Amino acid sequence: MRKLLLAATAAIALTAGARADQRFEATLAGHAILPAFTMALPPADAPRDLLVSGRFAGPGNLRNDRIGSIPGTTGTGAGTRPTGLSFPFIGQPVQGFSGIKPVTGEPGNYWVLTDNGFGNRRNSGDAMLMFHKIRPDFRAGTIEVLETIFLRDPDRRVPFRIAQEGSQTRYLTGADFDPESIQPVADGFWLGDEFGPFLIHVTRDGRVTRVVETRLDGQVLMSPDHPALQVPATPTAGVPFRARRSGGYEGMALTPDGRTLWALLEQPIFAPNSDQPEGRFLRVIEFSIESGEWTGRNVRYRLEAGATAIGDFNFIDERRALVIERDNGEGDPSLACPANAPAASCFATPAGFKRIYLVDFGAVDAEGFVRKIGHIDLMAIRDPESIARRTGDRAASVPRDRFTFPFFTIEDVAMMDADHIIVGNDNNLPFSAGRHLSRADDNEVILLRVPEFLRAR
Repeated sequence: MRKLLLAATAAIALTAGARADQRFEATLAGHAILPAFTMALPPADAPRDLLVSGRFAGPGNLRNDRIGSIPGTTGTGAGTRPTGLSFPFIGQPVQGFSGIKPVTGEPGNYWVLTDNGFGNRRNSGDAMLMFHKIRPDFRAGTIEVLETIFLRDPDRRVPFRIAQEGSQTRYLTGADFDPESIQPVADGFWLGDEFGPFLIHVTRDGRVTRVVETRLDGQVLMSPDHPALQVPATPTAGVPFRARRSGGYEGMALTPDGRTLWALLEQPIFAPNSDQPEGRFLRVIEFSIESGEWTGRNVRYRLEAGATAIGDFNFIDERRALVIERDNGEGDPSLACPANAPAASCFATPAGFKRIYLVDFGAVDAEGFVRKIGHIDLMAIRDPESIARRTGDRAASVPRDRFTFPFFTIEDVAMMDADHIIVGNDNNLPFSAGRHLSRADDNEVILLRVPEFLRAR
């Protein structure tokens, strides 16, 4: 892969035969749902403190021990609609799938990652970090959770103080990391984190063996949530970070030979000594699994107009990869709010830009940008056989054979076979309601038939 990319960069690999970004059709081939209110019990050796989650996810991140006393809402940015679920919860939510990968040797099973909990470092100290083996049943429309693995640090490999520092089992929580991407390898898993951003290596049973700080252009790359940073003693002093909050490793792809990770930042980083982005592009940074070090190389991924972030990233062969691009909207645009309409009856910021791009890492131009081959539009999926289990709240005028995936965060994509990809959402429990106006989003997984898309070059 490295030789291929170096040669491509030197040759400015936008060859004469390369075509511009094309739109390809996607047809719904399966739809499976895990209900939003799906809980997991902590392991028997976990502190009793972790039997309840979400106690600090309310106003001001102040403690609230009364189960179900805080109504979930979508927040002011989405028009403050109720989601119908209240917290704190008894148990740990199996929610927010962020990153997906087929399980080797087990067709139909997938690894999925639950992210940090309730959205940020301050409110997620009682949300346990975990990943799961799941099996979508597209005939029945259900998702079975086959196994849940909780992250822990008994060997004290995390170099900073964790929320459960004083416990013997040292289970990790959303106050420690925000894992958003997962790649299985021979000796366990590599996880991509947003807080550092860090790479985290864990064993098959979730035990941390290494935490790797990010280096970009010869310097440590930090977000404002990096544990080494603190609020300065004067309001006029700056804090040395360039990665955005919630802008760390949303996507991380493993090359098919298993030798290299490419870690993709979710949002553009700031220019040095500036509060402005360095450009409308994302950095993709190369990490060698063999040496266990950053190689010093990175390439650039250009964001399309209308996109604010990426959601997931996986290779489909030795040079081509799938990347989700999205905006911050949620809800079907057919129910967009007119001026001065009550927020509960419409979507204030409906979904608009939700796409999956096919990109060529073997074609990197002189400025370091990877080539985009084409895309599919998740807001215009064909459903001629009425496979969708639900279409949600939308106008009656919307064609019945059109299916949309109108979620705020869509964070799972992988190739299933030569004709199909699998796509899933992060439901941000209990704060997102994109399928219905006033109902918390479920974890939805869809199967899309896209043969022409996967064959494009």
